[in-house]
Amino acid sequence: MRPGERLTEEQLAAAFNVSRTVVRQAMARLAQDGILEKLANVGSTVASPSRKQTRDILSVRKMVEPEIVRSLAASPSVAGLAKLRAHIAEEVDARKRGDRGTLVRLTGEFHLLLAELAGNELLARLMTGLQALTCLAILLHAEREDACPPDEHSTIVAAIAAGDGEAAAQEMLHHLQHVEKDLRLDRPEPKSTLAWLRGGAERERT
Repeated sequence: MRPGERLTEEQLAAAFNVSRTVVRQAMARLAQDGILEKLANVGSTVASPSRKQTRDILSVRKMVEPEIVRSLAASPSVAGLAKLRAHIAEEVDARKRGDRGTLVRLTGEFHLLLAELAGNELLARLMTGLQALTCLAILLHAEREDACPPDEHSTIVAAIAAGDGEAAAQEMLHHLQHVEKDLRLDRPEPKSTLAWLRGGAERERT
């Protein structure tokens, strides 16, 4: 779903064939995590992270993710490495097919997989929210195909496999800095999303 897209309980209940009560609970959780926003006269919409919010998100990720890969490199798991390599193969396939939506999702899920392999449930939950917001920011602000350069995930996995925690941490930090640079977050905030939302509010009133 695109940033700024409006969602209703009825729409989601029909799409997933569940009750509106279930949808309402899920939407409340997503709103708590900042993934949905409630706007007066508009309703619930998919979040549209500003450049300032995106900088804050990436700042937290730069504190957390180098330590995740450092811990994984301390005791590399054969099964974990196999999962990471299989995931990267899916990214490569999506990139070859030019499937941008799938590619953005997969490149985000790579980071979630790292958090899951670390075996810390709270950390995995934190990363789930941060990564969802990052994907929305990429769809809004990235000029590259995915803002996640090819081969950098492979380099991180290679450092983990070698048991080199310092190299893995540095590669992850470099990767996140690269993502931030490609998003060009120093530019003025775009007005198109806000204009779309204002237009939606006007349509609701009429």
